[in-house]
Amino acid sequence: MTEGRIGIEVAYARLDEQAIFPLEAGKGLTAQEAIERSGILERFPEIDLSVNKIGVFGKVVRLDHVLEPGDRVEIYRPLIADPKEARRRRASAKISCPQGS
Repeated sequence: MTEGRIGIEVAYARLDEQAIFPLEAGKGLTAQEAIERSGILERFPEIDLSVNKIGVFGKVVRLDHVLEPGDRVEIYRPLIADPKEARRRRASAKISCPQGS
């Protein structure tokens, strides 16, 4: 890697496919710039940066977040169910239908 440049990755996963796009760029690169330059938006047209949250190693960040060398930008799919509500439903199902009956 040339001096003044950083290596990062942009990652996205669907149920049927996962992809990591390595990228080398100048310092000061934002998460949005990395996503746009990586080519991931062309490969996965369902990604909408006004809807999908993004993060760096599991921590949600804004599109203008400045990346550090080695960062992995992750694009998250929208939730299809509220996690708290899903847990409540599972707990309720276990109570109404105990195991072994």
